[in-house]
Amino acid sequence: MRRALIVLMVFAMALSLGFGSALAEQKVIKIGALYPLTGNLAATGMDCKRGADLAVEIINGKFDLNLPFAKEAGIPNLGGAKIEIIYADTKGDPKNGLAEAERLITQEKVVALIGAYQSAVTKTASQAAERLKIPFVCSDSSSPTLTERDFTYFFRVSPHDGTMARNQFEFLKDLETQKGKKIKTVALIYENTEFGANVAKMQQQYAKEFGYTVVADIPYPANSSDVTSEVGKIISAKPDVVMHAAYITDAILFTKTFKEMNLVPHGFLNMAGYIESDYLPTVKADGDYFYVRSTFALDLAKKKPMVGQVAALYQKKYNIPMGENTARSFSAPFVLADAFNRAKSTDPEAVVKALLETNIPGDQIINPWKGIQFDPKSHQNIHASAMLVQILDQAYYTVWPFDAASRDLVWPFPAWKGRK
Repeated sequence: MRRALIVLMVFAMALSLGFGSALAEQKVIKIGALYPLTGNLAATGMDCKRGADLAVEIINGKFDLNLPFAKEAGIPNLGGAKIEIIYADTKGDPKNGLAEAERLITQEKVVALIGAYQSAVTKTASQAAERLKIPFVCSDSSSPTLTERDFTYFFRVSPHDGTMARNQFEFLKDLETQKGKKIKTVALIYENTEFGANVAKMQQQYAKEFGYTVVADIPYPANSSDVTSEVGKIISAKPDVVMHAAYITDAILFTKTFKEMNLVPHGFLNMAGYIESDYLPTVKADGDYFYVRSTFALDLAKKKPMVGQVAALYQKKYNIPMGENTARSFSAPFVLADAFNRAKSTDPEAVVKALLETNIPGDQIINPWKGIQFDPKSHQNIHASAMLVQILDQAYYTVWPFDAASRDLVWPFPAWKGRK
């Protein structure tokens, strides 16, 4: 009787010290996810959500895939703990992103955050995470400034716009040296939030470094209703190449205006909006021949069969093709699960230490990188890079780097008139 009483007293003491909650935590690990689920970017936010959801389904279940934890249910070093994502709608607003990050951490008690697609929203949301000392793994936002703040808790999986801007100019140089296509001048046009403004800043830097002349630098208000003035300025500048950084609503409007005003440079090198899931269904064949920076394409499956396997799961689950934004958000839950497993804990400091020691090999990710490892100072994935896809026959094909191309590129940009 006395022994039983002692056991009960010890158990009660364990509960009072929080051991009971720790055991409960091992069963379900709550991660907060911030995305624009309503508003102009709702379709993009849903793409991101679907990618994160599929990743969690694979982590929590059993799948014959060479992905972290795919072949065993849950996180092994935490007793098979399952991940649960708690979503918050940022509505595309930085202030709302900040408030929702705080709510997820303080009220929903999430142990980490992912998201938030728009760089301006990720900027404020990650400030909340830093202040409240919660890890934030970003795989969706690309502004270089996000990993230039000396934050302790912020990590980014995908490449930033500095890397992707450099890739654009490397492509132009390769186009000249390997394909004999000479380019001298570029025009920059970009939406004026955190994303677009920083893209243009990096493009200016690399244009100078690679020896190209910027003949137009044109910011415009995001979600514009009329862009004839901006396109007119590009026409007047007569660039060889137009580089456009836009979210989807602007990408659709500019495509329509480019055609109406008959802008025909040698090529269009675009970012973001031109690869979102609603773009091609809206513009149809008018999207053909644009180039878009990307970290994923379905044709990667030819050299990496696992891409095809994951894409098939996605197609079966959602009845739509897997795309760039889905593939980006897909990576963040795996990175966190790997950190939880090695830390054998969800304690923020232990998770940050584990994230700094991350070394996921390239054969265990669906992106065309050597792997995922974070720079110890910036917390940027040192292996992240972009490729260029071209829209041909209303589908995206890898065309650069040339040794990874699945189709030959079309250059120069064909005239609008006379197309079928």
